[in-house]
Amino acid sequence: MFGRKRTPEKNQQHSQTKKEYDPSVYKPVLKCSICNGEQVAGFKNRETGKFEEIQFIRNEQELAQFLKNYGLDTIEKEY
Repeated sequence: MFGRKRTPEKNQQHSQTKKEYDPSVYKPVLKCSICNGEQVAGFKNRETGKFEEIQFIRNEQELAQFLKNYGLDTIEKEY
């Protein structure tokens, strides 16, 4: 209402760029709620265990896009 709406082209360009993370420090994790089924993709620090949320996952397409963005084949689920 008060801000400018993003055009679809900007959103697509942003989501298509391959992003990087340091696999020696972080591991990719999909946090899943056993109560309501919500899923959040992000990275967990291997030393501290702190989870950094990156994206809320609502369907298989969003999960596939997250995996593609970071060049991942699989992701570990945590409940």
